[in-house]
Amino acid sequence: MMTPRETVLKAFEGGKAERVPVTLFGGGMWSIKDYGTTFEELAGNAEKMVDMCVVEAEKIRSDIVYVGSGFNNFHASALGREFGAGIKYREIGAPDLTKHFVESEEVISKLNKSDIFTDPVVKTVMDTTMRVKEKIGDKYLVTMTCWGPFTLAARFVGEEAFMKYTFKKPTFVEKMVDFCADLLIMLYEPLVNGGLEAISIADPTASGDLINPKQMARYAVPGLRKMSDWAKSKGAHTILHICGNTGDRLEQFIDTGCSSIFFDQKVDIAKAKEVLFGKMSFGGNVAPVHVLLNKTAAEVEQVCRETIEIAGKDGGFILVPGCDVPPTIPFENLKIFHDVALNWKY
Repeated sequence: MMTPRETVLKAFEGGKAERVPVTLFGGGMWSIKDYGTTFEELAGNAEKMVDMCVVEAEKIRSDIVYVGSGFNNFHASALGREFGAGIKYREIGAPDLTKHFVESEEVISKLNKSDIFTDPVVKTVMDTTMRVKEKIGDKYLVTMTCWGPFTLAARFVGEEAFMKYTFKKPTFVEKMVDFCADLLIMLYEPLVNGGLEAISIADPTASGDLINPKQMARYAVPGLRKMSDWAKSKGAHTILHICGNTGDRLEQFIDTGCSSIFFDQKVDIAKAKEVLFGKMSFGGNVAPVHVLLNKTAAEVEQVCRETIEIAGKDGGFILVPGCDVPPTIPFENLKIFHDVALNWKY
């Protein structure tokens, strides 16, 4: 019998495993709430973070385990400390960056990429990633999460200003995105060299609701391509999720070179299959709030079955929510979401 890890790796290659692969995307907020802890408590406690990841992996039963989900802003704050940037913990939800601190190319040249390894929380998450892989990496595909280069660049600069700069300072935007791609490659290098088999990228600021296909091609795709080419050269996979409706740029996901793209619920999954099947693995796209949070377990089951019927019967497909899931989703709904795929034989 194939392990969850083998099942999802088969889908990345475009093939059919023994059943439909299934995973959350991220899942940090839900897992932390379910485990009964907080982001702040875990930030300085690798032991507890490891246990949380292992315990929740066995409870949730996703094929992929995402270490560091919700801790992505620390990659920016690590370089922003000397500019007065920090992190603010919230009662519910992922920790926030307190300040944007890059407004020009001159500031980019003052940033020190290796500062990322001086941040204690980044070190905790990296340490946890390798320890979780050691404990359950034979069974599950263990990865660590990050923002995509375009989203991380927007975190450094400030989203509103960054959007304006795509028109007013295009060269600055390109340089910032390229800097962030290099920073993320530096972050993942020791992990991939240590045997990490996949990197997991969320690029919400590259959403179809925020940038058009032309901007996507110019500003977001090159950084993703740089990361996925690097990962591929090391024998590692790249998982990508972008929020919003990206149905008008489906071919561009092939250009990113990523192993799989996980779609938002706004994307027509039948159209996505039409464009990507045989060229790239893809996943989607059960609505996390409208369906997983607000529907009954029976209704969740029906939506999952319909999604697989439309997009998942020929392989290369992974059943995934349309985005990260709210921490308040009932376990019964999460369980049935996984059960549908775990019991679905090709």
